[in-house]
Amino acid sequence: MKRLSLLPLLLAATLAGFSLPGHAQALTRQQVQMDRDAFLALMRWDELTGMWVLKSGMEPPKGVTSRAEVLAMRDQFLRMNVYDDTVGTWVPLKAPRDMSTLTREQVNMETVRFLMMYRYDESRGDWVSRSR
Repeated sequence: MKRLSLLPLLLAATLAGFSLPGHAQALTRQQVQMDRDAFLALMRWDELTGMWVLKSGMEPPKGVTSRAEVLAMRDQFLRMNVYDDTVGTWVPLKAPRDMSTLTREQVNMETVRFLMMYRYDESRGDWVSRSR
């Protein structure tokens, strides 16, 4: 009886080994350690945000959009769009608005609303709707 209760566990463990992608199975321990060391050389854990961030003075790898560029894209979107409560979506403006004329609370509210509705997709290099 005890052997039968272990059978599902053994079967699951066997199948778990086959479910790994091909490239993950081919990596050696030494390669994984080298990847880890390269990552830790560039990044540090930020306790305030709970995220890995680039160490100061380090350049991001080629092809990776910097944080400043991502924030500039967000700010450009907020300058060119306004949230319309009646429609429930962002409406484009004909001319960019001056964000400095808004109160700090208004800017924070719009930024939070934008971040609730959009996320930055690194693979596409663009902000995409969270509803997708």
